[in-house]
Amino acid sequence: MSRFREDRMWEGLGLQVFLMCLGAVLCSAVATSAPLEHSHRHRLSLHRHRERTGKEGQVLHRSKRGWVWNQFFVIEEYTGPDPVLVGRLHSDVDAGDGNCKYILSGEGAGTIFVIDDKTGNIHATKTLDREEQAQYTLTAQAVDRATNKPLEPPSEFIVKVQDINDNPPEFLHGPYYARVPEMSNVGTSVMQVTATDADDPTYGNSARLVYSILQGQPYFSVEPQTGIIRTALPNMDREARQEYDVVIQAKDMGGHMGGLSGTTEVKITLTDVNDNPPKFPQSVYAMSVSEDKVSGEEVGRLKAKDPDLGENGLVSYRFIEGDGMTVFEITTDTDTREGVIKLRKPVDFETKRAYTLRVEASNTHLDPRFIAWGPYKDTATVKVMVEDADEPPAFMATSYSFEVEENARDGTVVGRVHAKDTDVANNPVRYMIPRYTDVEQFFSVGPEDGIIKTTRPLDRETLPWHNISVSATEIGGHHQDTKVRVNIKVKDMNDNAPEFATQNEILVCENVSPGKLIETVSAVDKDEMVHRQYFHFSIAPEAVNNQNFSLKDNRDSTASIYVTRRGFSRMTQDVYFLPIEINDNGIPPMSSTNTLTIRVCSCDSKDTILSCNVEPYILPAGLSTGALIAILACIVILLAIVVLFVALRRQKKEPLIVFEEEDIRENIITYDDEGGGEEDTEAFDIATLQNPDGANGFLPQGIEEVETKVRERERERERERERERYKTH
Repeated sequence: MSRFREDRMWEGLGLQVFLMCLGAVLCSAVATSAPLEHSHRHRLSLHRHRERTGKEGQVLHRSKRGWVWNQFFVIEEYTGPDPVLVGRLHSDVDAGDGNCKYILSGEGAGTIFVIDDKTGNIHATKTLDREEQAQYTLTAQAVDRATNKPLEPPSEFIVKVQDINDNPPEFLHGPYYARVPEMSNVGTSVMQVTATDADDPTYGNSARLVYSILQGQPYFSVEPQTGIIRTALPNMDREARQEYDVVIQAKDMGGHMGGLSGTTEVKITLTDVNDNPPKFPQSVYAMSVSEDKVSGEEVGRLKAKDPDLGENGLVSYRFIEGDGMTVFEITTDTDTREGVIKLRKPVDFETKRAYTLRVEASNTHLDPRFIAWGPYKDTATVKVMVEDADEPPAFMATSYSFEVEENARDGTVVGRVHAKDTDVANNPVRYMIPRYTDVEQFFSVGPEDGIIKTTRPLDRETLPWHNISVSATEIGGHHQDTKVRVNIKVKDMNDNAPEFATQNEILVCENVSPGKLIETVSAVDKDEMVHRQYFHFSIAPEAVNNQNFSLKDNRDSTASIYVTRRGFSRMTQDVYFLPIEINDNGIPPMSSTNTLTIRVCSCDSKDTILSCNVEPYILPAGLSTGALIAILACIVILLAIVVLFVALRRQKKEPLIVFEEEDIRENIITYDDEGGGEEDTEAFDIATLQNPDGANGFLPQGIEEVETKVRERERERERERERERYKTH
């Protein structure tokens, strides 16, 4: 079995290159102890033969291998004039006669790596960069030069690019921005910065980094191995300095001389904490307010300064003492952080001209870490001067309420309002009623004395309350005026009679039994009802003796109506009118007579009302007079035609009805009418009716006479009905 032998050639590239090559040789020696092996069916002896004695004394031989490979190494960034010799391949089958040809294939074969096909020497023709590619995998094979037949099976080997320190550290995420609270303790972590080095971290110190701070002392420091930045000074105050520019360096080769380095900037900002109390710029503030200002108006502002930010600088204000704590109030303007003093109620120059207040400003959010640095509050004195103003007159009351009798004559005194000028001048006052508050001018007011009087009698039922205004204007000065509300109640007098609460008809059945309650009536009165006052009901004197109905006063402002007779007849009378007198028992007493309408209706056996109108006895009420006349005219015309036809037939002596097999012996005329005795006998000739051929074919009386008789009979019946109604009443 044959094998390749590796030969290394080193050229002087300086101390650093020599050390690297020495390391590569050591690595190669280590790798030799674990060679890559491939079997071959022709096994040849190795150059070296190891023998060792086993435990029992036998000789142990190392197994023969066809290929023995070590890794090849080549230094990166080599810039010499000649190609670098990477190594040499040799096969035992190569007799040195030139028949053995070495072939190289794989990554970079023929471009980066070339092989001498006779000697097996491998050279690198280009400068290599480990950071671009750290190793190359190649395949070597020995073939017969003449036949190109393999002399050995192909086998892979690796060419590693040996690293040199040619890349400086880099901060990929810089520049950095960090924040740390002010007043932090020494050693407080700010942030960690990390640099990267493209060199091989597994070889030498090319990628071993050490951090240091170039700018930012003595405020900050950095841990050499981790890159963590920490505070280095205590009590760093944001109000004194807020931002710091720190420069951090990372250096390879463990920080030793000759190493490469890179830097980055870190901008560190101190964040705010509540470490400052509010402070008033001055101890005394002077303000003024006019006495004509109303509640809620602003008097003045003051501000306690706090250099802290955000909620740490929020300040609240309050009064802690003073003689104006009930007159003024203080709030905080959240936008400007000022204390705003406002009027809680109006001030009066003539009563009090100055107020003194003590104001406290304090932080709303406290940091427990700095409470010992307090107190976080401050106080100041506020003096408020009241300014005199030309004020309108002031009424002695905020509103007035009066009463006046209903129907009182005009000129009756209702009441008096009074106002005065509160200014020092104390000008006289003139009164008047604005017309828009008393449009119909029911009242007048004395311009000098403020006495309100009526101008006409008042009706409580029309308007029980009058709400007017009276204005008072000062004479002189700026003619300012003020108004006051005056409420006038009209007291009730009993000047209205009671009346029925409703005017509905009462329906009663024809077959009603005596003593039956048919209705309970009540009354209303436009006047006010006093306690224990009720209405009294009675039948009017002109109907006391009626035999149909009776009334019972219930003494609770209601009355019950009862039937006193047995049954009614709609034919005789269908409507009854019962006059009832109602008294209100007032002072003075008022009464009225109201008529109760009672209608008789047709009912069934269960007293259920069936009908209350008179359709069975008279023509329908829905037909007009013209329609009735037209219907009657049509009936008369039809009757005339029939009579004329009969007369003509009789003149011709022809029967009205022709029978083929019977002779007419007798003509019978029938009619649907009630017998009238002698009157009907006189109106009709019975002999003529029995003998149609008599009287020369003429009727004894005309149709006009018949109609006249009928109408007279109907009028006589109507007169009889009227007489019956009169007797009943």
